[in-house]
Amino acid sequence: MDAWIGLGANLGERRATIEAALDALRTLPRTRLVARSRLWASAPVDAGGPDYLNAVARLDTLLEPHALLTALQAIEARFGRERAYRNAPRTLDLDLLLAGDTAIDTPSLVVPHPRLHERAFVLRPMADIDADIVVPGRGAVRQWLAHVADQRCVPWP
Repeated sequence: MDAWIGLGANLGERRATIEAALDALRTLPRTRLVARSRLWASAPVDAGGPDYLNAVARLDTLLEPHALLTALQAIEARFGRERAYRNAPRTLDLDLLLAGDTAIDTPSLVVPHPRLHERAFVLRPMADIDADIVVPGRGAVRQWLAHVADQRCVPWP
């Protein structure tokens, strides 16, 4: 399965955390890191706190989506992720954005991620890897970029 993972951090050593999380993704069983975006800086959405560093990773995995989500949450926990309240600042956020062309809507997992087409901090890193990737039910990432042009999201050196 081709899985796309959004990575974000706005607390602590953000760059080091993102890089270490990418290393953790490389160690998942029956999973290969195929590609990663560059880092992007963005303001928090619907929240306060410091700017985020964001990236997207593309995985080739034999894990089923719920098992992959469990693995992602375990990585977040290793990096001190706390879920104090909705949109709280975080040491690490890992979102399962796409799971092949599968659509899932359960209490614990919704893919495609329901807001990915509204977020520059997801779309721009995805476009780094493949702007023509199709989000089931939404179309190609490329067509959504203009819709988020007003959101501050800039490449990080």
